[in-house]
Amino acid sequence: MADPNEIVRVENVSMRFNMASEKISTFKEYWIKKLKNKISYTEFWALNDVSFSINRGELYGILGLNGAGKSTLLKVIAGVLKPTNGTVSVAGTMAPLIELGAGFDPELTARENIFLNGAVLGFSKKQVRGHFDEIVDFSELHEFLDVPIKNFSSGMYARLGFSIATVTNPDVLIVDEILAVGDFRFQQKCEEKIRNMISRGTSVILVSHSIDQIRNMCSRGLILEKGRVIREGEIADVCDFYYSTYT
Repeated sequence: MADPNEIVRVENVSMRFNMASEKISTFKEYWIKKLKNKISYTEFWALNDVSFSINRGELYGILGLNGAGKSTLLKVIAGVLKPTNGTVSVAGTMAPLIELGAGFDPELTARENIFLNGAVLGFSKKQVRGHFDEIVDFSELHEFLDVPIKNFSSGMYARLGFSIATVTNPDVLIVDEILAVGDFRFQQKCEEKIRNMISRGTSVILVSHSIDQIRNMCSRGLILEKGRVIREGEIADVCDFYYSTYT
Protein backbone atom coordinates (compact mmCIF):
# COMPACT_ATOMS: atom_id res chain seq x y z
CA MET A 1 0.00 0.00 0.00
CA ALA A 2 1.43 3.33 -1.10
CA ASP A 3 -0.34 5.41 1.54
CA PRO A 4 1.25 4.75 4.97
CA ASN A 5 -2.00 5.83 6.66
CA GLU A 6 -3.95 2.99 5.03
CA ILE A 7 -4.24 -0.32 6.83
CA VAL A 8 -6.80 -2.13 4.62
CA ARG A 9 -7.13 -1.80 0.85
CA VAL A 10 -9.73 -3.71 -1.16
CA GLU A 11 -9.21 -3.40 -4.91
CA ASN A 12 -11.70 -4.58 -7.56
CA VAL A 13 -12.73 -7.61 -5.50
CA SER A 14 -15.28 -10.01 -6.93
CA MET A 15 -16.40 -13.31 -5.41
CA ARG A 16 -18.13 -16.04 -7.42
CA PHE A 17 -19.84 -19.12 -6.04
CA ASN A 18 -21.02 -22.07 -8.12
CA MET A 19 -24.45 -23.21 -6.92
CA ALA A 20 -25.99 -26.54 -7.92
CA SER A 21 -28.93 -25.92 -10.27
CA GLU A 22 -30.92 -28.89 -8.94
CA LYS A 23 -31.68 -30.26 -5.51
CA ILE A 24 -29.51 -33.21 -4.45
CA SER A 25 -30.91 -35.04 -1.43
CA THR A 26 -28.08 -37.36 -0.39
CA PHE A 27 -24.30 -37.55 -0.45
CA LYS A 28 -24.57 -40.78 -2.48
CA GLU A 29 -26.74 -39.07 -5.10
CA TYR A 30 -24.21 -36.24 -5.31
CA TRP A 31 -21.31 -38.60 -6.04
CA ILE A 32 -23.27 -40.62 -8.62
CA LYS A 33 -24.15 -37.43 -10.50
CA LYS A 34 -20.62 -36.14 -10.03
CA LEU A 35 -19.06 -39.29 -11.52
CA LYS A 36 -21.50 -39.15 -14.44
CA ASN A 37 -20.77 -35.43 -14.87
CA LYS A 38 -24.48 -34.67 -14.57
CA ILE A 39 -24.30 -31.84 -12.01
CA SER A 40 -25.08 -28.45 -13.48
CA TYR A 41 -24.13 -25.23 -11.72
CA THR A 42 -25.35 -21.66 -11.72
CA GLU A 43 -22.85 -18.87 -11.12
CA PHE A 44 -23.64 -16.50 -8.27
CA TRP A 45 -21.57 -13.35 -7.79
CA ALA A 46 -21.69 -12.46 -4.09
CA LEU A 47 -19.31 -9.52 -4.63
CA ASN A 48 -18.80 -7.55 -7.82
CA ASP A 49 -15.88 -5.15 -8.33
CA VAL A 50 -15.73 -3.86 -4.73
CA SER A 51 -13.05 -1.25 -3.93
CA PHE A 52 -12.40 0.88 -0.84
CA SER A 53 -9.71 1.57 1.75
CA ILE A 54 -9.61 1.97 5.54
CA ASN A 55 -7.22 4.19 7.47
CA ARG A 56 -5.36 3.43 10.67
CA GLY A 57 -7.39 4.18 13.78
CA GLU A 58 -10.63 4.43 11.78
CA LEU A 59 -14.00 2.89 12.58
CA TYR A 60 -15.50 1.92 9.22
CA GLY A 61 -19.14 0.86 8.87
CA ILE A 62 -20.68 -1.53 6.34
CA LEU A 63 -24.43 -1.45 5.72
CA GLY A 64 -26.67 -3.54 3.49
CA LEU A 65 -29.79 -5.67 3.51
CA ASN A 66 -29.63 -9.43 4.13
CA GLY A 67 -27.88 -11.12 1.22
CA ALA A 68 -26.09 -7.95 0.11
CA GLY A 69 -22.67 -9.60 0.50
CA LYS A 70 -21.52 -8.10 3.81
CA SER A 71 -20.40 -11.33 5.48
CA THR A 72 -18.71 -12.54 2.28
CA LEU A 73 -16.79 -9.26 2.09
CA LEU A 74 -15.63 -9.61 5.69
CA LYS A 75 -14.50 -13.19 5.09
CA VAL A 76 -12.49 -12.06 2.08
CA ILE A 77 -10.83 -9.29 4.11
CA ALA A 78 -10.10 -11.75 6.94
CA GLY A 79 -8.53 -14.22 4.51
CA VAL A 80 -11.15 -16.92 5.10
CA LEU A 81 -12.15 -16.73 1.43
CA LYS A 82 -9.89 -16.03 -1.55
CA PRO A 83 -11.53 -13.62 -3.99
CA THR A 84 -12.24 -14.78 -7.53
CA ASN A 85 -10.86 -11.48 -8.82
CA GLY A 86 -9.12 -8.53 -7.21
CA THR A 87 -6.84 -8.13 -4.22
CA VAL A 88 -7.02 -7.38 -0.49
CA SER A 89 -4.06 -5.89 1.41
CA VAL A 90 -3.93 -5.73 5.21
CA ALA A 91 -0.95 -4.09 6.92
CA GLY A 92 -0.95 -5.70 10.35
CA THR A 93 -2.58 -8.23 12.65
CA MET A 94 -6.28 -9.00 12.51
CA ALA A 95 -8.93 -10.30 14.91
CA PRO A 96 -12.11 -11.32 13.09
CA LEU A 97 -15.42 -11.72 14.95
CA ILE A 98 -17.40 -12.83 11.92
CA GLU A 99 -19.53 -15.80 13.00
CA LEU A 100 -20.89 -16.41 16.47
CA GLY A 101 -19.13 -19.42 17.96
CA ALA A 102 -16.42 -19.62 15.30
CA GLY A 103 -13.18 -20.94 16.77
CA PHE A 104 -14.94 -22.57 19.73
CA ASP A 105 -15.53 -26.25 20.55
CA PRO A 106 -19.01 -26.58 22.13
CA GLU A 107 -17.99 -29.73 24.02
CA LEU A 108 -15.19 -27.93 25.86
CA THR A 109 -15.60 -25.63 28.86
CA ALA A 110 -15.33 -21.86 28.68
CA ARG A 111 -11.92 -22.09 30.38
CA GLU A 112 -10.64 -24.53 27.73
CA ASN A 113 -12.17 -22.51 24.90
CA ILE A 114 -10.39 -19.35 25.99
CA PHE A 115 -7.09 -21.11 25.22
CA LEU A 116 -8.46 -22.74 22.05
CA ASN A 117 -9.90 -19.54 20.61
CA GLY A 118 -6.80 -17.61 21.63
CA ALA A 119 -4.70 -20.08 19.63
CA VAL A 120 -7.01 -19.66 16.62
CA LEU A 121 -6.42 -15.90 16.82
CA GLY A 122 -2.66 -16.47 16.93
CA PHE A 123 -2.02 -15.98 20.66
CA SER A 124 0.52 -18.16 22.44
CA LYS A 125 -0.49 -20.10 25.55
CA LYS A 126 1.69 -17.73 27.58
CA GLN A 127 -0.15 -14.70 26.18
CA VAL A 128 -3.54 -16.22 26.99
CA ARG A 129 -2.43 -17.06 30.54
CA GLY A 130 -1.20 -13.50 31.00
CA HIS A 131 -4.57 -12.07 29.92
CA PHE A 132 -6.82 -14.82 31.30
CA ASP A 133 -8.21 -12.85 34.26
CA GLU A 134 -8.79 -9.81 32.05
CA ILE A 135 -10.77 -11.94 29.56
CA VAL A 136 -12.92 -13.45 32.29
CA ASP A 137 -13.49 -10.10 34.01
CA PHE A 138 -14.63 -8.40 30.81
CA SER A 139 -16.90 -11.28 29.79
CA GLU A 140 -18.40 -11.47 33.31
CA LEU A 141 -18.59 -15.25 33.00
CA HIS A 142 -16.76 -16.11 36.23
CA GLU A 143 -19.44 -18.57 37.38
CA PHE A 144 -19.49 -20.43 34.05
CA LEU A 145 -15.79 -21.07 33.43
CA ASP A 146 -16.09 -24.84 33.86
CA VAL A 147 -19.39 -25.22 32.00
CA PRO A 148 -19.31 -26.71 28.46
CA ILE A 149 -20.17 -23.83 26.17
CA LYS A 150 -22.77 -25.92 24.32
CA ASN A 151 -24.95 -24.81 27.23
CA PHE A 152 -24.25 -21.11 26.59
CA SER A 153 -26.74 -18.66 25.15
CA SER A 154 -25.84 -16.66 22.04
CA GLY A 155 -25.21 -13.67 24.30
CA MET A 156 -22.71 -15.64 26.39
CA TYR A 157 -20.92 -16.77 23.20
CA ALA A 158 -20.70 -13.14 22.13
CA ARG A 159 -19.29 -12.07 25.50
CA LEU A 160 -16.59 -14.72 25.40
CA GLY A 161 -15.64 -14.17 21.76
CA PHE A 162 -15.44 -10.40 22.05
CA SER A 163 -13.45 -10.56 25.29
CA ILE A 164 -10.81 -12.86 23.76
CA ALA A 165 -10.50 -10.99 20.44
CA THR A 166 -10.07 -7.59 22.08
CA VAL A 167 -7.80 -8.50 25.00
CA THR A 168 -4.77 -7.39 22.98
CA ASN A 169 -4.79 -4.56 20.48
CA PRO A 170 -4.97 -6.05 16.97
CA ASP A 171 -4.27 -3.68 14.11
CA VAL A 172 -7.67 -4.54 12.61
CA LEU A 173 -10.79 -5.76 14.43
CA ILE A 174 -13.75 -7.07 12.41
CA VAL A 175 -17.12 -7.14 14.15
CA ASP A 176 -20.07 -8.67 12.26
CA GLU A 177 -23.38 -8.19 14.09
CA ILE A 178 -21.95 -9.89 17.17
CA LEU A 179 -22.99 -7.02 19.43
CA ALA A 180 -26.63 -7.49 18.43
CA VAL A 181 -27.00 -10.67 20.51
CA GLY A 182 -25.75 -9.21 23.80
CA ASP A 183 -27.82 -7.32 26.34
CA PHE A 184 -27.90 -3.52 26.10
CA ARG A 185 -25.50 -2.93 28.99
CA PHE A 186 -22.89 -5.28 27.52
CA GLN A 187 -23.33 -3.66 24.09
CA GLN A 188 -22.47 -0.31 25.66
CA LYS A 189 -19.46 -1.89 27.36
CA CYS A 190 -18.26 -3.28 24.02
CA GLU A 191 -18.77 0.04 22.26
CA GLU A 192 -16.67 1.77 24.92
CA LYS A 193 -13.95 -0.87 24.50
CA ILE A 194 -13.99 -0.34 20.73
CA ARG A 195 -13.61 3.42 21.16
CA ASN A 196 -10.63 2.86 23.47
CA MET A 197 -9.05 0.56 20.90
CA ILE A 198 -9.59 3.19 18.19
CA SER A 199 -7.86 5.79 20.35
CA ARG A 200 -4.84 3.47 20.55
CA GLY A 201 -4.65 3.06 16.78
CA THR A 202 -6.74 -0.06 16.06
CA SER A 203 -8.92 0.07 12.95
CA VAL A 204 -12.40 -1.46 13.29
CA ILE A 205 -14.73 -2.72 10.57
CA LEU A 206 -18.28 -2.82 11.93
CA VAL A 207 -21.28 -4.49 10.29
CA SER A 208 -24.61 -3.74 11.90
CA HIS A 209 -28.27 -3.54 10.96
CA SER A 210 -28.55 -0.62 13.37
CA ILE A 211 -28.19 2.62 11.40
CA ASP A 212 -27.98 4.55 14.67
CA GLN A 213 -25.08 2.42 15.90
CA ILE A 214 -23.21 2.87 12.60
CA ARG A 215 -23.94 6.62 12.55
CA ASN A 216 -22.85 7.16 16.16
CA MET A 217 -19.68 5.08 16.06
CA CYS A 218 -18.24 5.22 12.54
CA SER A 219 -16.53 8.00 10.60
CA ARG A 220 -16.84 6.53 7.10
CA GLY A 221 -18.55 3.56 5.51
CA LEU A 222 -20.26 1.99 2.54
CA ILE A 223 -23.51 0.37 1.45
CA LEU A 224 -23.55 -2.96 -0.37
CA GLU A 225 -26.43 -3.99 -2.61
CA LYS A 226 -26.33 -7.33 -4.43
CA GLY A 227 -22.56 -7.43 -4.04
CA ARG A 228 -21.89 -3.93 -5.38
CA VAL A 229 -20.91 -0.75 -3.56
CA ILE A 230 -23.70 1.76 -4.21
CA ARG A 231 -22.55 4.43 -1.74
CA GLU A 232 -19.23 5.08 -0.01
CA GLY A 233 -17.88 8.02 1.98
CA GLU A 234 -18.62 10.07 5.08
CA ILE A 235 -20.90 8.18 7.46
CA ALA A 236 -23.62 10.85 7.71
CA ASP A 237 -24.12 10.79 3.94
CA VAL A 238 -24.01 6.97 3.81
CA CYS A 239 -26.57 6.59 6.62
CA ASP A 240 -28.90 9.24 5.18
CA PHE A 241 -28.82 7.48 1.81
CA TYR A 242 -29.44 4.08 3.43
CA TYR A 243 -32.35 5.41 5.47
CA SER A 244 -34.02 7.12 2.49
CA THR A 245 -33.49 4.11 0.21
CA TYR A 246 -34.38 1.14 2.43
CA THR A 247 -36.72 2.36 5.19
